[in-house]
Amino acid sequence: MQAALDGAAIAESLAEVPIGAVVVLDGQVIGRGHNLRETSNDPTTHAEIIAIQQAAKKLDSWRLLDCTLYVTLEPCVMCMGAIILARIPQLVFGCRDPKAGAVGSIYNFAEDGRFNHQVEVREGVLQQECSTQLSHFFQQLREQKKQQKKQI
Repeated sequence: MQAALDGAAIAESLAEVPIGAVVVLDGQVIGRGHNLRETSNDPTTHAEIIAIQQAAKKLDSWRLLDCTLYVTLEPCVMCMGAIILARIPQLVFGCRDPKAGAVGSIYNFAEDGRFNHQVEVREGVLQQECSTQLSHFFQQLREQKKQQKKQI
């Protein structure tokens, strides 16, 4: 999870929402990602998607069997779709996303028996660090907007 937090810090340095993800196989990171939506102007460039793409390329397979995905924030619907389609068996995330989370906050795709693959989930790993990083980012963003309004 620390590697995912490091990715989130990279995203924050780019003025992106600080979310990071890593795919791990046999104790080795085989895919890394951090949010790039603002930089790329692409709504699909979430940390999880980028990490999954890198891992699939490294393994030369779309099936990420025996892998674990670590991500700082509960995945959204799009990312949970990718996790399920990649057959990732384990997901570990830091903090919940009450506005867009698809692992229990709004939906629970991980345990939905209608899908052909279920995902084992562990949540709350480095929760405080993940939550603080996001809260700090949005607090600074609100401050910047407030300062911009004052200048106008």
